[in-house]
Amino acid sequence: MSSIAINGGANRTAAFYESVVGKKAVMAATGFVLCGFVLGHMAGNLQVYQGEAKLNHYAALLQGLGGGLWAIRGVLLLCAVLHGWTAFQLWRLKNDARPQPYVKKASIATTYAARTMLWSGPIIGAFLVYHILHFTTGGAHPDFRAGEVYRNVVTGFRNPAASVFYIIANILLAIHLYHGVWSMFQSLGVNHPQYTPKLKLLAKAYAWVVGLGNVSIPIAVLTGVVGASVK
Repeated sequence: MSSIAINGGANRTAAFYESVVGKKAVMAATGFVLCGFVLGHMAGNLQVYQGEAKLNHYAALLQGLGGGLWAIRGVLLLCAVLHGWTAFQLWRLKNDARPQPYVKKASIATTYAARTMLWSGPIIGAFLVYHILHFTTGGAHPDFRAGEVYRNVVTGFRNPAASVFYIIANILLAIHLYHGVWSMFQSLGVNHPQYTPKLKLLAKAYAWVVGLGNVSIPIAVLTGVVGASVK
């Protein structure tokens, strides 16, 4: 393949990304990957209800992937960075198009989820950093023990401040996901009177499932439903 063809392809890709349509496509693609991860991550974590052996075995299986696990983490990190950066660029383009704010702000045609996307995203990003330091590396966990995932979850969530932070962050995540999933369908051109109500319902159901699933774990630990025997 000639350098001209390679450069031409790279230029077309760059030009597509610089367009609003291209940026929305990147948001949709990366959002799809991240949504899949969030759902899978929640399903894996819910094994905490099946006991210590089950959750620790699941964690050991993930660690057994070795380089594959790091490759997955790399893809997820790339998607998260692209998603956040592209969202910022779209926000900046929108502001540049209308530098003067509205005299009267009307929010009737939008939703609370849509209006909070700008600040909920960075908060979720900060939460993810804390989450990794808390349960993956142990840097933010006062009693972290490598390989003892179930125990780390229980002792970590016994701290009311940590649990409240997780609960608030996951409520914001659910709100963010509701608008994000719906926006993803719109960015892909799926907008039809017959399917729109169903897609909105799907987005709402997905957000509720993820939100309730994630929030239930710290609540279960604080109330003693999970991990009561852990010392």
